[in-house]
Amino acid sequence: MKYYAIIVAGGSGSRMQSAIPKQFMLLNGKPVIMYTIEAFYSSDIHPEIILVLNSNFHNYWSDLCREFNFTIPHKLVRGGKQRFDSVKNGINSISHEGIISIHDAVRPLVSNELICRTFREAELSGSAIAAIKSKDSVRKVQGKHTFSLNRDEIFLIQTPQAFRSELLHKAYQQEYSSEFTDDATVVEQTGVQVKLTEGDLKNIKITFPEDILLAECYLKAGKHST
Repeated sequence: MKYYAIIVAGGSGSRMQSAIPKQFMLLNGKPVIMYTIEAFYSSDIHPEIILVLNSNFHNYWSDLCREFNFTIPHKLVRGGKQRFDSVKNGINSISHEGIISIHDAVRPLVSNELICRTFREAELSGSAIAAIKSKDSVRKVQGKHTFSLNRDEIFLIQTPQAFRSELLHKAYQQEYSSEFTDDATVVEQTGVQVKLTEGDLKNIKITFPEDILLAECYLKAGKHST
């Protein structure tokens, strides 16, 4: 069985109040995206890595690799207008069947355990979507009213999201829809029921400036725990 990791790096950095996309921001002195690639490369699965990046930043990425002596092997693929298009380009760059994991470049703290669990469960069940239960009370807004929802039935979706390659190839033949919020919703649209698997609270998505500070705290705590 062949294993692939598509790292999607198409963020603009607008919510980070930064001049560069958030995947390139420094985390403890190193670009966020490098932590993400290292996590998959050093995992027990050791998948082939495909980095999907806006073509405007390909040269910038090459410069960063030289600057930080980053030599992990990976295939660089052109990003698309929407995340859907970027993932599709990544999938189309894979010529062999196997298990494909799709992960946000700005989730740099993804653990070996989570990477391996999603790959292995997708191999057994066809799909594995990292998700965590909501810790907070949840309410739905409908017009001028709000309604309480059962938080035990609410899950917060993360990446990685892993699938058998044939499911992804079929799903990404569809036309783009604004309802496609992640890869699971794309696959579901073909009539396939996806399977959730336990995610990780530390698997945070770098979206706002304070997320960098939180990630640095997790990294520091991890070093002291070994």
